[in-house]
Amino acid sequence: MKTVVLLYETCCIYEIVITNYFLQYAGHEIVFATVDGKPVTAQEKFSLNATCALNKINPKNVELLLIPGGDISTIDNEEVYSFIQAVAENKQLVAGICNGVDELDNAGILKGIESTHSVNEALVVGDYVITARANMYVDMAIAIGKKMKLFVDEADLQETIDFWKMHKTLY
Repeated sequence: MKTVVLLYETCCIYEIVITNYFLQYAGHEIVFATVDGKPVTAQEKFSLNATCALNKINPKNVELLLIPGGDISTIDNEEVYSFIQAVAENKQLVAGICNGVDELDNAGILKGIESTHSVNEALVVGDYVITARANMYVDMAIAIGKKMKLFVDEADLQETIDFWKMHKTLY
């Protein structure tokens, strides 16, 4: 099983960096996909290389699909919707932040569930879908970590919260 991060022109990398760090640290395979497999430029002007094109990934092998915010016009299409729907139908975790939530909505997977589009919350954690506003990138990373059991125990979780949210150091 692998995590798929959907990259596209203007995607906001800062919104997913902590999630990627947690996953990498826990030893999860991360695949960076673009619609065509070609590099893109993030909102922050980083040049991002794709691991592969989205259509080269079997949705049944995805443990998490992560969609950052940005101008989603380049991914707002049936190919991407179908991939999102296939991951969601397999009851694998799908997470969107900022305009990534719009892409989940456009794909139709937010119908009938609570999300940041349907309730006045900045982070909504459902059974298989997590939605977050842009400023909730730390909270979303922690929520994904909890769902995916990335933390060794409660002490590990608390240390993570203290460091990333409370800015406490051990020194």
